[in-house]
Amino acid sequence: MRRTRFFVPLLALALTGCGYNRIQTLDEQVNGFEGQIKVQLQRRADLVPNLVETVKGIAQQEQTVFIAVAEARSKLGGAIQSGDLAQMSTANQGLTGALGRLIAISEAYPELKSNENFKALQDQLEGTENRISTARQDYNTAVQGYNSYIRQFPQVLTAKLIGKHARVYFELTTPGAAEAPKVNFGAPAAPAAPAAPGAAKRP
Repeated sequence: MRRTRFFVPLLALALTGCGYNRIQTLDEQVNGFEGQIKVQLQRRADLVPNLVETVKGIAQQEQTVFIAVAEARSKLGGAIQSGDLAQMSTANQGLTGALGRLIAISEAYPELKSNENFKALQDQLEGTENRISTARQDYNTAVQGYNSYIRQFPQVLTAKLIGKHARVYFELTTPGAAEAPKVNFGAPAAPAAPAAPGAAKRP
């Protein structure tokens, strides 16, 4: 009994000194921020059906685009369920591309561009994209702190002992991209100005 009374405090002290508690805390922080990424991606996916229905009410013939959006949304939902960050990033990129084509339809339908429900959904999607970007930054910052900590000594030994490994970042799937992809809800870009006379290369 006396041995047990001394052993428990010594064990707790040893675990604390080896970083056990800190590893658990940092790991839970990463889990929390990962959960936020999933929440915001799901929120984005949940906004898509209303946007599609609004566009359908005015541009029913754009079935190819509607199907592409539905498929991209389904893939994102599956990726969120899998919990695989790489799949979620790829699926989110796919939905971004499909939504870009959906939004482009509005240029051919002035009544759609002036539709209040359509504009409100655009604003909500933009807000969600900003939240996804913030959640991604928070998550990656937490991962950096966690990974750095478990590489240090003696935490590296503790992490190996309890089966903790480096966590993966939530990366963008577009090579060289510097920020989260955004659907352009604004006016289309103006065409490039023609070259000045005489600017063409001579043979």
